[in-house]
Amino acid sequence: MDFYFLLFSLFFPQIVLLVYFFLIGRFPHSTIPFLGDVLMGIFVPRVLILIFIYQNLGINNIWFAAHLIALVLTYFGGTTRTVRWHRRRYANGDF
Repeated sequence: MDFYFLLFSLFFPQIVLLVYFFLIGRFPHSTIPFLGDVLMGIFVPRVLILIFIYQNLGINNIWFAAHLIALVLTYFGGTTRTVRWHRRRYANGDF
């Protein structure tokens, strides 16, 4: 897998998947059918990238750990600073 794909997909997963598909013409090698790649790329791109890393580089890789941490932080609320900011904002009725 390309280093730049792994690095930029940590911050912009959907954009990287689109650029990778249109510039190279395919997704990284995986056992997921093409329709699954497209649907997961739209709805859960971080999970798709984790699957790519798992199938190409294995689970004992620093990129897998970094993307797993990014997935957990993204889908489960972020840092404590973000959670406090949301609580203060929505407690005052500011939407």
